[in-house]
Amino acid sequence: MEKELRQSARRVQEFLQEHNLAIEVVEFKELTRTSVEAASVIGCEVGQIVKTLIFKGKKTGEPICVIASGTNRVDEKKIAALIGQEIEKPDADFVVLHTHFAIGGIPPIGFTFKQAALIDEDLLNYTEVWAAAGTPYAVFKIEPKDLLEITKGRVVNLRK
Repeated sequence: MEKELRQSARRVQEFLQEHNLAIEVVEFKELTRTSVEAASVIGCEVGQIVKTLIFKGKKTGEPICVIASGTNRVDEKKIAALIGQEIEKPDADFVVLHTHFAIGGIPPIGFTFKQAALIDEDLLNYTEVWAAAGTPYAVFKIEPKDLLEITKGRVVNLRK
C-alpha cells in the first residue's frame, strides 16, 4: 500500500471526511481498475466490488450514474425504463467532464447529477463493499447503508 494518496484519491478522502464518515481511502501498488483485479488485491468477493458506470441519456444528453455489484452486468433496457429514456455509453471525455475522474477509478461519490444514482440491489446483500476512490489503484470500504445515504441513490434491480 502507498502512504501518500494521489490527488484524485485525496479528493475522495476529503469528500468522505466532509460527510463525517470515518472511512480511509487505501491506495495499492497493484491495479484495482476492474472488479476482478480489485477483489484479488483487496481479498474480497467480486460481488463486493462497487462498479460506478456513467451513461449518457440519448434524449437529454445528461449523465446517468449506475452503481453496480462487481459480479453483475447491467441491463441497459432496465435502466432506460427506470429513467424514461434510452442510454448510450459516452466517451472518456464526457465522463471526465461530468465526474472529474478518469475511467478505471470513478468513485460512486464526489459528483452530483440531476438524476439520482441507480444502485444495484445486490450490493445490499453484503455488510461491506469496496468502491474505487479516484484512481485505478485506490479504493475505500463502505457499508451499503452509508453508500445509499451519501449518494442519495435509488435501489433498483439492474442485473441483466
